[in-house]
Amino acid sequence: MFVDMPEAELRAYRSSQNDPHDFDTFWADTLAESRAFDTGVTLTPVETGLATIDTFDVTFAGFRGQPVKAWLRVPRGAAGPLPAVVQFVGYGGGRGHALENLLWASAGFAHLLMDTRGQGSAWGAGGATADPEGSGPHFPGFMTNGIESRETYYYRRVFTDAVRAVDAVRTLDAVDPSRVAVLGGSQGGGITLAVAGLVPDLVAAMPRVPFLCDFPRALVLTDGFPYKEVGSYLRTHRGAISAVHETLSYFDGVNFAKRASAPAWFSTALMDSTCPPSTVFAAYNGYAGEKQMQVWPFNGHEGGEVFDDEASLAVLRGLFGDAG
Repeated sequence: MFVDMPEAELRAYRSSQNDPHDFDTFWADTLAESRAFDTGVTLTPVETGLATIDTFDVTFAGFRGQPVKAWLRVPRGAAGPLPAVVQFVGYGGGRGHALENLLWASAGFAHLLMDTRGQGSAWGAGGATADPEGSGPHFPGFMTNGIESRETYYYRRVFTDAVRAVDAVRTLDAVDPSRVAVLGGSQGGGITLAVAGLVPDLVAAMPRVPFLCDFPRALVLTDGFPYKEVGSYLRTHRGAISAVHETLSYFDGVNFAKRASAPAWFSTALMDSTCPPSTVFAAYNGYAGEKQMQVWPFNGHEGGEVFDDEASLAVLRGLFGDAG
């Protein structure tokens, strides 16, 4: 069943999320600190048995220089420099197996798939990036890890890693740094929005059924995880409600969307009880750049799946032009 407002109301909805006065300073300082730790990018060829794609095990410097893993896949024998797709994965997953996620390289693009620190054990074929930062007491999962403060919050590290992934891919000889797009679904969609708000010169951003949007509404609208992790934390930490909302305002896709300029292709599903459509429309309606929204009326959190891939591929071919 539909889990939210009618579509006409969704298209008019605006979030009540606070826009912190020092949001831009906080993120500028965070990124400057981490960029000062740059240790370069390490590429190690991986033998996969594939005849058409070359795969590399990548390590780059993320938050405060901490190592972050990724896969880089490129078409075998491509002349380059290539347009690049930087992809972020959903909650609980990791970069997976070297033989997975072959679409974008098969289409002629360089494809960097970023691991998500500390994750990779809930589904898929695993992750390979540790999160060495500690945190205070939190509800199981990642949503309340370090939530006592914007400085210690888990997604400060993840979003910085993601920006540094774009920085890293732009240093590669195989990549045209002027042709980089970012995409992801669910948590990956939320990360995509954060990068779009922090990196000013992307060709495209493609957040699909994005998570981490419109926290004031999401936390009271859905009883599903992962948002429920925050509610469960606040059920115990009764006096922390204001402080938690203050922290989350620095990590909300709504506030990143206000600062984004890349053309964006969103998707949402009207039966999505994990990332309710009003929370997605909150980011979409506030998005500062050109934008389009694909609505899947009879789908849940799976959204468009391969049909989103098909549409994204057509868009990227048009934006990137000649892939070689």
